[in-house]
Formats: sequence, C-alpha cells, structure tokens
Amino acid sequence: MTAEIVVADYGSGNLRSVERAVARTGAKVTVTADLAAARNADGLVVPGVGAFAACMAGIEEIGLGPVVAERVAAGAPVLGICVGMQVMFETGEEHGVITKGLGLLPGAVTRLDAELLPSVRVPHMGWNTVEADPDFALFEGIGTDARFYFVHSYAAPAEVAGAQIATTVHGGRFLAAVRKGALSATQFHPEKSGDTGAALLANWVGEIS
Repeated sequence: MTAEIVVADYGSGNLRSVERAVARTGAKVTVTADLAAARNADGLVVPGVGAFAACMAGIEEIGLGPVVAERVAAGAPVLGICVGMQVMFETGEEHGVITKGLGLLPGAVTRLDAELLPSVRVPHMGWNTVEADPDFALFEGIGTDARFYFVHSYAAPAEVAGAQIATTVHGGRFLAAVRKGALSATQFHPEKSGDTGAALLANWVGEIS
C-alpha cells in the first residue's frame, strides 16, 4: 500500500522541501490547508519555521489544532518538524511572551540559554548528533554518529513523561525528537539532513505503509 501523506499548509514551514523529502520515501504527498484531507490522510506532517506564536496563529486560523488532536487521540500518525514539534507542547515563551500550544505533550518550550553559556552560539544552527532511546523506531538503522541539521533558538526539555525521546547537547541537553503514541516530532529538519534525514522519514512512512 502506498501511504497517502498530507503536509499541512498553514502558512509556515519548508513546505516544498518537506514534500519532496517525504515523496522520496515512495509515499503520495499532498500539500494542502484542507482539513478533511488532513483528517483522513494516512499520515499528517506539521512543519514549522520561525516564531512559536506566529505558527500557532496560522494553525488557529485554519482550525488545524483540533484535527491534529483528533488524529493523535485516534492513533493516526502525525509528524511535527522544528516549530511543528514545539507547538505540540503546552506553551512556548518568546521575548517574555507566553503562547499557548496544542498541549499534546507536557512542558514548555523556552530559549536556549546563551547568557549562562557564553561560548555557545544561539541560534543553534548546523549539524549535530542525537542520543536516542534504544527502542525508538524512528532511529532504526541510524548510527549513533549520524548527524541531523538544526536551526533554532528555542527548545523543549530533555524529558517527556511517558514518551520515547532523543536528545541533543548544545550547551545544555534538550529534546531532539519525541514519540508519544501516534505523535512523533523532531526539533531538527529531516528534510535538510541528507541521507540520515531520509532514513528517518523512511522509517516513519514505513510504519504507515
């Protein structure tokens, strides 16, 4: 069976690069803001770049949040990428302003602390390794020395209750990827992570097909 994947278009994200990367797994990919398509797809990708608040505004504008929550509750796969991962948490704090997220994962997204770590550059931009739980299926066949591409100034905490996780160190340790039930998400950009990112996307789509 060829998996039918929707990449949600809510006005934010590397839509075409995500579309191409997922399509290379053999899936049929549609980029759309149509909620019925998002609800009924075999898999839903929620991308995101930029500010947490702006991404949440776009999600709310098209009414995507309840659809994501419905899918997760029903066991239908969802993959969040970068800010698309961050908005799955309860809140995001930027410039002293706290914005409510979708609340599908516990915790808050906060700024990487450059003041306490003056030798560490923020944003965290470039390639980095991750340390994944041994049973985390997204990372099956991916070596511990594999690198993924990150671009972000904010991050979620390195612990998520009841979830499989992968973490990264840039100054402190923070969440690089998470899976809780039907919801998977990555802080890094698999669509920009070469063969390593392609392997991760293939693992996600392979579970759906």
